[in-house]
Amino acid sequence: MKNTMLNKLYQYRFELFFFSQIAILFGSLLFPSDFFENILSPVLFLMNLGAGILLIAKNKKLMWFFVMLLVFSVIFFGIEVTKKQDTKFLDFLDMGIYFLFYVVVTFEIIKQIWGTKIINKNVIFGLMSGYISLGLIGFFICISIEMAYPGSFEGLNVTISQPEILTERLMYYSYITLLTIGYGEIVPVSILAQKAAVLIGMMGQFYLVILTAIIVGKYINQQRE
Repeated sequence: MKNTMLNKLYQYRFELFFFSQIAILFGSLLFPSDFFENILSPVLFLMNLGAGILLIAKNKKLMWFFVMLLVFSVIFFGIEVTKKQDTKFLDFLDMGIYFLFYVVVTFEIIKQIWGTKIINKNVIFGLMSGYISLGLIGFFICISIEMAYPGSFEGLNVTISQPEILTERLMYYSYITLLTIGYGEIVPVSILAQKAAVLIGMMGQFYLVILTAIIVGKYINQQRE
């Protein structure tokens, strides 16, 4: 029964992962910013991590590694909620966990898409999820830089005492840079922040140019066959 349920969920792994990411990105439109950033957003990230476990469930070693990351994230979230001690160091650890998670899960998504022979809705959801994961990688890079070296980005109009604004602004900046839109209201001023901006932009371009082209090519061949 357990394996049957897991197999059914596994068929929808890309959809579950994708929609949990969408909730992270746009959930703040439906809830007050303080509640979303302090309570709901961490829960949604945990759910996305859980969906990532399902995504790589066929790789047992990697699955247990993700389970370990989830356990640590739950512990850090519990400490943050109770406010029993200074959580800045734990915040860095938590961000490190999610950064590692999204790097690995993006690689796994790319590997699964790369190896597929049939282009279907799962592949399309996987393609979109991988791109969203790149933006989240960029977000964790940027927020880590800003927390470690305040003032690395101009135009934030926040302080570390306003994390709900800081995270929203840097999430926005990461995706605007990934999409190479660059409106310019947030500007990287430190060398480290500028290098991060270049890296995020390159990741977005490489992903779109290389992986999307491969999927389109496979789809055309599939239609011909």
